[in-house]
Amino acid sequence: MKLKPLILALSVIGVTPVASAAQTSEAQTISVAAQSLKQKLKALESFRAKFEQSVIDQDGHLIQSGKGEIALQYPAKIRWQQDEPDETLLVSDGLRTVYFDSFAEQATILNTLGLIDTTPFVLLTTQDPKQWQKYSVSEISGGYRIEPVQTGAQVERLDVLFADSSLKIGQLNVTDSSGQISSFKFSGAQINVPIDAALFKFVIPEGVVVDDQTQSD
Repeated sequence: MKLKPLILALSVIGVTPVASAAQTSEAQTISVAAQSLKQKLKALESFRAKFEQSVIDQDGHLIQSGKGEIALQYPAKIRWQQDEPDETLLVSDGLRTVYFDSFAEQATILNTLGLIDTTPFVLLTTQDPKQWQKYSVSEISGGYRIEPVQTGAQVERLDVLFADSSLKIGQLNVTDSSGQISSFKFSGAQINVPIDAALFKFVIPEGVVVDDQTQSD
């Protein structure tokens, strides 16, 4: 899986800070569906699961599949390990994100916040009403659909589906501007459980190519 679609998927951190009184007072400016989704996300502090991924093109053809494991913890701590079709690893300690491609022997370093601030995924990481007002949230069967109010965004639609009535995220469907749909189905999910802090640390191996993009942000 290439870096850009991986970043889009990973931004579903699903762990958010509790809303302040000022933010709560502005809740009336967003839809009932948006308020419902915000309440769910406030209670989610960590998430860990295995996943299966599929990518469907605009003609309905399967063009890629894969699997791996994910661990997320507030604030913005991420570990996404892709086992198939390629072995890749993305690790964030909340500030810095490292994407490591073992086959290419290359590590890319990015600022975590900048990865998600301009996509619908930002709603899954913040309670800021100014951000929520940029998107339309509607209820769909089993979850919620998030779409940007303004046209021209790279991600046109994000469907967040929950397992039954629990806080466990069961599936994410990401539709981009080309009509391609990336789906991530989660299994064995655990929520709000302690996660070893070492999972969110990554030491770049010696001898690999390092692309540090934090200096250009």
